[in-house]
Amino acid sequence: MCRARFGAAAVGLLLLAACNGTPPADTAPTLAGSTPSPTPAPPATPVPTTAATPTPVESGVPAGVAMPDSRLTAGAIFIGVTTAEVCTSGWATRHRNVTFEQYHEVYGEYGIRYPEPSGAYELDHLIPLELGGDNANANLWPEPASPAPGFHQKDGLENILHDLVCAGSLSLAAAQHDIASNWYAAYVKYAGI
Repeated sequence: MCRARFGAAAVGLLLLAACNGTPPADTAPTLAGSTPSPTPAPPATPVPTTAATPTPVESGVPAGVAMPDSRLTAGAIFIGVTTAEVCTSGWATRHRNVTFEQYHEVYGEYGIRYPEPSGAYELDHLIPLELGGDNANANLWPEPASPAPGFHQKDGLENILHDLVCAGSLSLAAAQHDIASNWYAAYVKYAGI
């Protein structure tokens, strides 16, 4: 199944079409103001990659705020999803389909042992299901709860964006773009912190 992937480039966020394939992992989650630690990678077979360009840690993100590694989690949406669909009660629940294997794969790509201590992380959809985000590994990352803002605050942002989209105050594409390009900046902008 083809999915749209979001990748950042120097001139802005580009919408890229990709089918099958996730870039190989070699780093842990990136915290603003820190340098990612390399983790040993098993011998890999060449994996086809997309034209997505890795994004450096966004400026304006406070040190300690966890951001996904854009080489691993560029974001992905269900192709053709509409505002009417995501605003239908139960849409996200019916489309949630993350496998047990994906938990191990995604945590492993980020160099985090799974299962992690209860409540320490959430396997997060960068672009949430309620905004048409896909269940592909390219849209998943282990987001920590702390330091704040962490996954609890991002969950609140997702609800705010969904409400704005369903009220007609924000386009679905703009909400997807904002949360995929820099969820913390979207949190500041929409949650008013």
